[in-house]
Amino acid sequence: MSHPGRVAVAMSGGVDSSTAAAILMEQGYDLVGFSMQLWDQRRNDAGAGERASGRCCSLEDVYDARSVAARLGFPYYVLNFQREFEHSVVRNFIDSYRRGLTPSPCVQCNSHLKFDHLLAMAEEVEASHVATGHYARVERDPDTGRHVLRKGRDAAKDQSYFLFGLRQEQLSRALFPLGEMAKRDVREAARRFGLEVADKPESQEICFVADGDYAGFIERHHADVCGPAGKDDPFPAGDIVDSSGRTLGRHRGIHRYTVGQRRGLGVAHSTPLYVVSLDPGENRVVVGERSELGRRRCRVVDPNWVSCDAPAGPLRASVKVRSRHPEAPATITPRHDGSLEVEFDQPQLAVSPGQAAVFYHGDVVVGGGFLSASGPD
Repeated sequence: MSHPGRVAVAMSGGVDSSTAAAILMEQGYDLVGFSMQLWDQRRNDAGAGERASGRCCSLEDVYDARSVAARLGFPYYVLNFQREFEHSVVRNFIDSYRRGLTPSPCVQCNSHLKFDHLLAMAEEVEASHVATGHYARVERDPDTGRHVLRKGRDAAKDQSYFLFGLRQEQLSRALFPLGEMAKRDVREAARRFGLEVADKPESQEICFVADGDYAGFIERHHADVCGPAGKDDPFPAGDIVDSSGRTLGRHRGIHRYTVGQRRGLGVAHSTPLYVVSLDPGENRVVVGERSELGRRRCRVVDPNWVSCDAPAGPLRASVKVRSRHPEAPATITPRHDGSLEVEFDQPQLAVSPGQAAVFYHGDVVVGGGFLSASGPD
């Protein structure tokens, strides 16, 4: 049986999770802290024998998390989930780029790893809830009985996009102490609590790619994560073509490109060119002018309706197709195969297969899914 005042809190070693823990402690909760060891940063060889360090899973982060727990006076444990993380997040990341997709590893990690394992650990320590430092809010709708996911109050820091995959069971036991706060207030609170991490720099978006070089990471780790490719080149070169199929140049592997990309194409043209689409079947990168980037319709697969039941017919919502893109009004129509057709009121730029598409009604996360490489029929 869980303890009604006990909370399992995820500790990354950063200012957000540390302040979330301090706030809960001040509110009288009985805390148990957990850090998840997800990726061994020693595997990030930066070349010349040097190791690139990330902002996740480093010894410094574990040290900082442990120091915060000691200062606040609650027990703290480090959990090794490297094997699970590699299998469910890193392998998907590498495979997706090789198939011409742009993955959302933070969504995969939150939905299919962190919260699942945190809830399991909460059971082990008889905690009723789990808490994280996400900028988001969760409320219970008294009319429907469902738990509703909402944006964080600080629009610049809102992380609800990355949490759309959470299930009702997970939401019902989730606490987001920073949901009502702005980042500057979080740092000020950390100073008030005397936390040494108050001015610690922000972590990077994809924690396991320490230097931001996605292509280099994929090339270095493809064999050890996904297995040897045999005699075939896992990253074959191919043609860069325009929308009419005319060859403009050569690429060094389709994993080096994503829809909307402009830099690094290596193609001379009178006007700027962008990646319009990727054709993994023919191993081609299709480029065009900015006007060719717009998409009115797209297909979304593996939907999760987080704050409402799945709609029986068309649904109006605002749709965000990347974490940093503005939302755009659209009509979402369920399809017979379980996928969704999204039709935007106005064409949207850089709709990238593999990314998450998240649906909002105001500040409520209605649901979301993943953009498919195959468009609507």
